[in-house]
Amino acid sequence: MIKDFPTKYDEILARIEQIDPVKYGETRNFTDGDVTYLSPYISRGVISTKQVLRSLINRGFNPKHIEKFIQELAWRDYWQQVWIAKGDGINSDLKRDQPYVENEFLSHSIITAETGVSAIDHGIMHLYSRGYMHNHIRMYVAAIACNMAKSHWRTPARWMYYHLIDGDWASNALSWQWVAGSNSSKKYVANQENINKFCRTNQRGTFLDVPYEVFDDFKVPDVLRDLEEPSFFTELPSSSNVEIDPSKPTLIYNYYNLDPAWREGQRANRIVLLEPSAFAKHPVSNRVLNFTMELIQNIPTAQVFVGEFADFLEKYNPGYLVYKEHPLNAHYHGQEEPRDWMFNAKGYYPSFHGFWKECLKDMALSLIHI
Repeated sequence: MIKDFPTKYDEILARIEQIDPVKYGETRNFTDGDVTYLSPYISRGVISTKQVLRSLINRGFNPKHIEKFIQELAWRDYWQQVWIAKGDGINSDLKRDQPYVENEFLSHSIITAETGVSAIDHGIMHLYSRGYMHNHIRMYVAAIACNMAKSHWRTPARWMYYHLIDGDWASNALSWQWVAGSNSSKKYVANQENINKFCRTNQRGTFLDVPYEVFDDFKVPDVLRDLEEPSFFTELPSSSNVEIDPSKPTLIYNYYNLDPAWREGQRANRIVLLEPSAFAKHPVSNRVLNFTMELIQNIPTAQVFVGEFADFLEKYNPGYLVYKEHPLNAHYHGQEEPRDWMFNAKGYYPSFHGFWKECLKDMALSLIHI
């Protein structure tokens, strides 16, 4: 069952303390498994992977005994490192051309949750109503869109990101590419038996109810043939004037950094910058934006400026600026601060395996940055 997603900071911190990393490792692949539901807060920068890990260690968990949980956190840091290294390169096929592409759209039956696969359709409806989808369902949807309907990954990935309250473009785009085979050595596919196992269903007779060898020469099912080009638009709030005290530093927050504890207690101008250009590039739905605006309420004295960074500078001449590193902040000026990474591993690794080996070295040497 999908939990509610509170937006008050104390409730978010309480959710961290409720994590059972052992049970997570045993059940996470099942749609009714004991997942953390922390992804919306990590994606929006309200909390960090390092903060979650620190909490578990402070509660007495030995990192060696919860390695699977830490590995899943590390995937998030890994995708971010790829984005930092490759920039807009992640918006195109990263390692090789996606194989067997026949269109650049999205199947109408996926958009309308009418694929005929009950677990998938149920997951899509939850995406629309709650802004969340279990990771395994995300992989199934991506496999159907890219490897059954033979759509290029980009438009379907934008559709999913648009509706996700935990949308992180790096995790989203690169995971879709992994499924589609443009960021991996082979495509990911799943049949009905696999879906039944992990979704606790017992459905038969769908277009996925076939042995795996059938996927080697799979024809697009009739239910996936009608295609659409979905439209995406983010309706940002109207911009209002903000007040800047020139004697104080100005801290710049944004869609990927809404950390209430950042420089906590410091006298500063706290500006949440919502740039139209960023949301034109990576649009999100009204539901997602409303969730974000509620998270902003946790930042003491925060003021929202809707406009470009250059416009903010020209209008307010704020002086000393501080911001956190992120690939979408390359045009910012001022003092850049690093994010809270769990491990020393930095830069581009062609595979998660190589990145994780470096993380394991840190764990073995007890160099976790807590």
